[in-house]
Amino acid sequence: MSWLWGASPVDPNAPTFHPVSSRYPENELVGELEPKDLEWLCAGGFTTETQTYYNYLEDGTLIMCQVIYSSIGVWYPTVQFTFSMYNPNTKERVWRSSNVANFVSPAPGLDKRSSKSDSFAITFKSKPGTDTPESFTIFAQVAEDVQITLDITRSASAPGWKIGKGPKSGFSYYGPDVEKPEGSVFHSFWPRTQCSGHIIYKGQAIPANGPGMYVHAIMGMPTNTGGVSAIQMELTTLDAYGLNGAGSGGVKVNFGSLVLGGRLVCVTAETTLPGEDKHAETQFISRAFHYNTTVDSDTSYAQPKELEFVSASVKVDVGTPSQPKGLVEKVDVLAEIPAMVKAVISYVAGTKPWTNPTTLKVTAPDAILPGASSGLDIEGYLYNEASFVS
Repeated sequence: MSWLWGASPVDPNAPTFHPVSSRYPENELVGELEPKDLEWLCAGGFTTETQTYYNYLEDGTLIMCQVIYSSIGVWYPTVQFTFSMYNPNTKERVWRSSNVANFVSPAPGLDKRSSKSDSFAITFKSKPGTDTPESFTIFAQVAEDVQITLDITRSASAPGWKIGKGPKSGFSYYGPDVEKPEGSVFHSFWPRTQCSGHIIYKGQAIPANGPGMYVHAIMGMPTNTGGVSAIQMELTTLDAYGLNGAGSGGVKVNFGSLVLGGRLVCVTAETTLPGEDKHAETQFISRAFHYNTTVDSDTSYAQPKELEFVSASVKVDVGTPSQPKGLVEKVDVLAEIPAMVKAVISYVAGTKPWTNPTTLKVTAPDAILPGASSGLDIEGYLYNEASFVS
């Protein structure tokens, strides 16, 4: 089973990680999405691919719909459909996740931006030249007590994006050879979406209308602003993958975007190396900080008590593992994967994949919106997922 491990580079100090946030000059960070960037790759080997839709409903309820495609070496890929709903007013949490049967992409008569299984269908629709040029329609029988029907639309004023342009855009690569990487990470975003439809939960229809975002990820190996959305994604490499070979890991790759007045106004990206001043001023800043960490007994990971997102100028207090503030749920995202496959993942990758989403009300100063050069307090909700994989 030599395919489990990559070959060592001839030069022990050669880079073993090549971050997308360092590949492009500042004036080339924004890459327009191509149709292939929304297509299911469904790769073999050790690959996890997700397409995730997050939305806040009119009463503040947070919903998430996610399809997870997991390929584990020679085993047949598994596909999960996961649905989460949290109502901050009633504190009710709904989490449903199950393996699906007969997953296909493309769906019959459509391209690979659409997919279907026995229990769900996601259809991509294109309407060029309109105010909503792209959309997804989701029909899903999530569980016996949960059914969803949603239209997720993207407005023309908030185009989808990835970091950079060209064949390697959006990708960070693992291993010494970019042309023959040991693994890669890819992200593409719709920075602001609008959902409409309904959710049937325990026989009752819940209107589902509100803003959100969409992200496609592949990992191998209240002021009247007209719509504000800030996205930030950060990953930290393991010790084996860095810019100076094995042992120089801990590289942080961070990128994000800001939508103001319903329009995409900026995209940021930054690479931070181990030992660098995390608070140093640069022209483009895109950083996340975990403060006052403490061990979470459920997962053994270091959970922060405070989070700070610099590009969005947001700092929040999330409490402690025993007394969280705004915690929605801690979820073992591999709970539905067959036990044998899950054991292999844990053996090979040493994973303890828990997701810890936190929803809080925050204020974010903003000096970009016209008339707000002195800053605006924009009240909204922060949705944060901290996924720990080691």
